[in-house]
Amino acid sequence: MTFPADFLWGAATAAYQVEGAWDKDGKGPSIWDNFVRIPGKTFDGTTGDVAADHYNRYKEDVALMAEMGLKSYRFSISWPRVMPKGRGGVNEKGIEFYSNLIDELIKHGIVPFVTLYHWDLPQALQDEVDGWESRECVDAFEEYARLCFERFGDRVNHWITFNEPIVFQMFGYVTEAHPPAKSNPHLLYQTSHYVNLAHARAVKAYREIGGTGEIGITNVINPAYPYTDSVADREATWWSESYSFHWYYDPILKGEYPAEYLAAIEEAYGKLDITEDDISLLKQAKSDFIGINYYQPSRVAANNSETSHSNGRESNTGAAGTASFCGRYRTVLDTEQFEYTKWLWEICPDALRDSMHRIKDRYGDIPIYITENGLGDEDPIVNGEVLDEARIDYIRRHLLACKQAISEGINLKGYYAWSWIDLLSWLNGYKKQYGFVYVDRENLQRKKKQSYHWYEEVIATNGESL
Repeated sequence: MTFPADFLWGAATAAYQVEGAWDKDGKGPSIWDNFVRIPGKTFDGTTGDVAADHYNRYKEDVALMAEMGLKSYRFSISWPRVMPKGRGGVNEKGIEFYSNLIDELIKHGIVPFVTLYHWDLPQALQDEVDGWESRECVDAFEEYARLCFERFGDRVNHWITFNEPIVFQMFGYVTEAHPPAKSNPHLLYQTSHYVNLAHARAVKAYREIGGTGEIGITNVINPAYPYTDSVADREATWWSESYSFHWYYDPILKGEYPAEYLAAIEEAYGKLDITEDDISLLKQAKSDFIGINYYQPSRVAANNSETSHSNGRESNTGAAGTASFCGRYRTVLDTEQFEYTKWLWEICPDALRDSMHRIKDRYGDIPIYITENGLGDEDPIVNGEVLDEARIDYIRRHLLACKQAISEGINLKGYYAWSWIDLLSWLNGYKKQYGFVYVDRENLQRKKKQSYHWYEEVIATNGESL
């Protein structure tokens, strides 16, 4: 039970959550820049205007990564920073920032792992074509992806097209918790298809320009388990698994949609715009790997509105207990039987290992990166030191599950803790902390947490210290 010698020990962030400089040097507004200004949408009205100020402090941050011994850094490019209108004109100052960041990482021996889209769609595309509701957005994404490949592809060999489509689609088009804050299940499924097309077009473009690295996508994985062994709960689990797993992974890794589930949702919500040419494109766009973001499993029961748990703003990005929008199942919150974080996300490392086996069983031996995994917490500060022992315990247990999965034949190539540094937690502002590095909100000074030193030893020993 050992990690491969070339295992990528990493950590991750996303542009809107960490960069700040929201309108600096020619950057255009994103849908998040506008959404956070709607009263009541975020905790205490927090925004990403400053975030962790990574835009101005990236050299300091990369130096801290290097001191830790970090092997790889996963970050996203802000589409409106390099193409303010989403298509057409290029903002050279934005290109310069990411080029400098990439050079700084490489100078310190840190592998850049780049995500093209982590939810910050240019507001211009939302205004002009309704964003992901339109095929025009697919065209625009390909143009943007080609720009990034051409400008950075000589130094970047690891590309992720999209981060967690299920999240920005579910919360953007059903629960209204994320922009564009609509409630229309048909749009959820239609936008998911257009995003899959955009992914495929980017993969094809990367190959056409002679890209020699690897390209894939990052999806959430929340393996579903029946709450009881009843027929009703097992059937409800099929619906949950069909939506959150098969609907998002099949088109990427098999080039098709799960037929029975597709028929059911079209009967419920209407015909989708999916053509034969679309399916042909999906089949041609073979991903080199699959990235998975894992935080918790789903305990699933037949829907019962009397026992379902309503989501508030703080819990609606992952907490258990909510009835599904399609009404076929609900997730169960059971604090007596299961272990949870402060935000009611279940802690279950073995489900991460099981997730990887489910992927291998369904799609074959595709390489896997864990592109996010971590603990959101309110870290205690004692005598000036950030003692995040709970984070150490959380990540250690999940890494041990990874180690076991590798020994069982899983082709796991890297692990990216979420997150490198304390950053904006979307709707929850800055009180929900994930990072190895603490950021003082008064002066933005960085401070190494207890977990920073612990992860440094894990990397130095290639996981043997676990």
